[in-house]
Amino acid sequence: MEVNKTSKPLMRTLDMTQGNSLRLILAFAIPLFIGNIFQQIYSVVDTMVAGYTLGDQAIAAIGASSALYGLIINCANGMNNGYGIVVTQAFGAHNEKTMKQAIAGTLLLNLLVTAVLTSLSLPFLRPMLRFMNTPETIFRQTYTYIAIICLGMAATNAYNMFAALLRALGNSRSPLYFLILSCFLNVVLDVLLVVVIPMGIAGTAVATVLAQSVSAAFCGLYVWKNYCSILPEREDFRVPSSILRELVSTGFSMAMMLCVVDLGSVIFQRANNALGEAIIAAYTAARRIIQITMQPLGTISTANSTFVAQNWGAGKTERIRSSLKQVIGLQILWSVLACGLIFLFGGTMISFTTGSSDQFIIRNAVLSMRIHLLCYPALGVLLCLRTTMQAMGHKTIPILSSCIELAMKILSACWLIPHFGFLGTCITEPVTWILMMFFLLSAYWAKKDKLFAAS
Repeated sequence: MEVNKTSKPLMRTLDMTQGNSLRLILAFAIPLFIGNIFQQIYSVVDTMVAGYTLGDQAIAAIGASSALYGLIINCANGMNNGYGIVVTQAFGAHNEKTMKQAIAGTLLLNLLVTAVLTSLSLPFLRPMLRFMNTPETIFRQTYTYIAIICLGMAATNAYNMFAALLRALGNSRSPLYFLILSCFLNVVLDVLLVVVIPMGIAGTAVATVLAQSVSAAFCGLYVWKNYCSILPEREDFRVPSSILRELVSTGFSMAMMLCVVDLGSVIFQRANNALGEAIIAAYTAARRIIQITMQPLGTISTANSTFVAQNWGAGKTERIRSSLKQVIGLQILWSVLACGLIFLFGGTMISFTTGSSDQFIIRNAVLSMRIHLLCYPALGVLLCLRTTMQAMGHKTIPILSSCIELAMKILSACWLIPHFGFLGTCITEPVTWILMMFFLLSAYWAKKDKLFAAS
């Protein structure tokens, strides 16, 4: 990458190419972690309001479409994460011209991807829900919920684009503030549109979309006001083909990695939906807690990927080597603590989150959480290795690992769940994490000299 030094430092940024590595990663990760927790609160609040107000059937309706929603949204979000890597590398190299062109390309590609995903997802929702064995008793509610969420995809994608740009510059605090505001708004709207104005399950979806729209608007205005000096000008929108190719290849690589996994989740959920409403409700309740306890693992690996991308752009590979060991240690530490919490208080968490008194639902949800949490150390290691390789521009191995995850979920849907029921559901992801950890460790160890030599 050609280096063109900026004439003055950018405001509200964090240069991770110098200073204590672990301290920088944690300083970046803490606001990101809080933001991710608040983002999960969207889902938890929807579940709580639906459970306490509308009953267990509403929880099942929300959960029955979760894998399909993840497939659609993570496609767009994965691409933004990929675009952010290109911007981060330019920032680390202090190449302001390339950074502006990369941001311009990010804006153009986001407009295109959002339009395509929105127009393609809506006509295929009904067939996809049929394919996923959505029970007839909750089909109408499930379709209503996911259709409204998909109509609001532009707001979700806009927020994630602006947040990715800010994080590429080392600013993880500002997106947090807007997300917290949006989360409180979501709570108020949930109560208003479900309890006060009885819109049913549609009210929870509308509340989520409106809250995300506010978050996106505030985040966009903040970028416009505080980062004018690096926002692209008219000539920057004539993005060079080399930068556009890098944006597309990195963006599609990240999106493919996520979408391959999510495609497996759709097939996996198809098998799980066939087990009935009570199991769907148990799985949905467990996933809400699992996703929250996953946040430190995802946050630390995301913060490390920003650290890696900046230092990769600056050619400081030794800092990448040393930080990776420290970050993996943090992942394992959190995994042990979270596992203890779930084993002690799992049942209480499920009862509080769902408002359900059905012991069958609570017992199965706790079983799912305990099995997943026991394998968090493996998940932490694989997330760190996967995001580190992506941030260094090495895309093949992470995509291969995602393809293996897809194969595991297909195997589970075809054999494990039909033969072992909900136990098959519970063990699929943990077993996959362990296999992926060994796969990525082996690949990293075999290629580490070549990876770092390419800098």
